[in-house]
Amino acid sequence: MINKEPDLSVVLGKIKLKNPVMPASGTFGYGEEYAGILNLEDLGAVIVKGTTLKPRLGSPQYRSVEIAGSLGLHTVGLQNVGVDRFIKDKLPYLRRFATPLIVNIAGESVEDFARLAEVLTAAGGVRGFQINLGCPNVKKGGLRFSAHAGMTFDVVKAVRNSTDLTIIPKVAQTATDIVVLAKACEEAGADAIRPNVAHIGMAIDIRTRKSKLGASVTGAMSGPALMPASLRAVWQVVKEVGIPVVGGGGITCAEDALQFFMAGATAVEIGTHNLVNPRVTIDTIQGLKKYLSDNGIASIRDVIGTFVA
Repeated sequence: MINKEPDLSVVLGKIKLKNPVMPASGTFGYGEEYAGILNLEDLGAVIVKGTTLKPRLGSPQYRSVEIAGSLGLHTVGLQNVGVDRFIKDKLPYLRRFATPLIVNIAGESVEDFARLAEVLTAAGGVRGFQINLGCPNVKKGGLRFSAHAGMTFDVVKAVRNSTDLTIIPKVAQTATDIVVLAKACEEAGADAIRPNVAHIGMAIDIRTRKSKLGASVTGAMSGPALMPASLRAVWQVVKEVGIPVVGGGGITCAEDALQFFMAGATAVEIGTHNLVNPRVTIDTIQGLKKYLSDNGIASIRDVIGTFVA
């Protein structure tokens, strides 16, 4: 046992987090939606849902479906209020908190990402950007930016040239290995990397013989069943880059988070489980404190990268 409260602080680029636990973009709204359930000041950072230059209505009805075996399918379609309304209506509330604000930015072209970073940096109150590289590049026929290391590099470099704030690209293995993509992000000036396991799935209603996701047909897989693959992706990337790695994908509790830290992650994001237990981020933070205290570990940094292969 240790008498002093464990130190959970970590650093991502220019951002010092009081603890390494953040809600993942898309599962926490704009923060205010959870404010009656938890104190935003207790989080390491707040990552708001994906923001685009113009408002988006998103996908048609039937956006989520639960699959037996701890899995879900989701197709939200980046519904959001657009950057102008975000700055006017959402940002003033988020500025009230000392907790760092990270905005997930999504675009259809390299220029979109650069413009979003420029506008949001000028607005003030934003501490960093998570770059959604899963977006389709309209100018290249809809190919995802993370489908090619060159496109990944171009987006990250454009954002780097548009802001001095912390940037954290979110990359997923496609036809290109995730380690190759992570290295491209680092070379382009990223401050950290967020590996993402982005499997696409579908589900059929046997009564109607139609998709359970309606007109969208397919959706992104999420939930605890993806954690082993997510953990492996983090471990692979950590070994090959010299900047912090943010883990996520299937985390439901402190024990899950600790596996990511041991694999080398500096911080973690919790996504789908916010929809199951809205206080999962707080429960995880408390669980990390207890683990460190019970094991006589002074800092979470003493756990990071301790996995022995």
